[in-house]
Amino acid sequence: MPNASPVVISMGDPAGIGPEIILKAWTTRRTSGPLFACIGDPAVMRACAGLLGLPAPVEIADLSAAAHCFPNALPVLSAATGVTAPLTPGSPDPRHAAAIKASIETGVALCLSGQARAIVTAPIAKSVMYEAGFNFPGHTEFLAELTRDHPVPGPRGPAMMLAGGGLRVVLTSIHEPLARAVAALSADRIEQIARLTHQALRRDFGIAEPRLALAGLNPHAGEAGTLGREEIDIINPAAARLRADGIVITNALPPDTMFHAEARTGYDAAICLYHDQGLIPVKTLDFHGGVNITLGLPIVRTSPDHGTAFDIAGQGVARAESLLAAIDAAAHIAGHRA
Repeated sequence: MPNASPVVISMGDPAGIGPEIILKAWTTRRTSGPLFACIGDPAVMRACAGLLGLPAPVEIADLSAAAHCFPNALPVLSAATGVTAPLTPGSPDPRHAAAIKASIETGVALCLSGQARAIVTAPIAKSVMYEAGFNFPGHTEFLAELTRDHPVPGPRGPAMMLAGGGLRVVLTSIHEPLARAVAALSADRIEQIARLTHQALRRDFGIAEPRLALAGLNPHAGEAGTLGREEIDIINPAAARLRADGIVITNALPPDTMFHAEARTGYDAAICLYHDQGLIPVKTLDFHGGVNITLGLPIVRTSPDHGTAFDIAGQGVARAESLLAAIDAAAHIAGHRA
């Protein structure tokens, strides 16, 4: 296994499938890597391993010990706060919020200090976090706050890239209601996200000359203004300014014809204007293996493209493909940056 600092994985909601898929990912990669360690409550991870009939994870004092134990046991580094309330898989509890938050904060701090090469965040339930006073729409915005005092090269995010099935999409909005996302659409935002995506494709994916496709907002990309003027007034002028600066990007494309196999060969990433416009094609192409990648942060962050799945937690049936893809993506991006 290469001698590199580990990827860290935050535990996620302990009542969800996070602990289970982390352990299953370890069983798959224990000999091949990439090297990773879980940040969370060792007792929770040991209990989950017992339910799955897997070797008990080993608590480590610092990340330097991860490589030694990884082939034989999942290394677990305690966060500042553990799970103190009773835990039942499938039954979320706001009393777990402090431990969930501490796991993320610890992982980010390790990345900022250089002890970890990237963070993969296991799923959290935002509704549970909100009940405990969490003031962020989701992981992405929380990570942006935790890293806001640290510089980034080029445009600052955060922006959400979703990747799966050979498709990459980047959203101009994040977790916004559809009406608000449409109302907030602006040429400046499109340009910011396109520049951020262009930089990320070069820096993080090794694509020397990225090609971007830009989705329209309206049916048929507005049909020359008869079905809406956003393409004429906002979207295409933004694309023209980007091309003037040397970025290869299309004008607004009809969203219903830009994601089929032949169309996808013409670009390296698609800029999408609201959440479902980008996530529906990615999840259709690769429902179990999609990855969420946060662009524009000073650290590398990925996550599986699914939620906590409380309905199947504790049953041993959760699938780890998306987490495995997120671990691979995090290591791949960190390697390019290195």
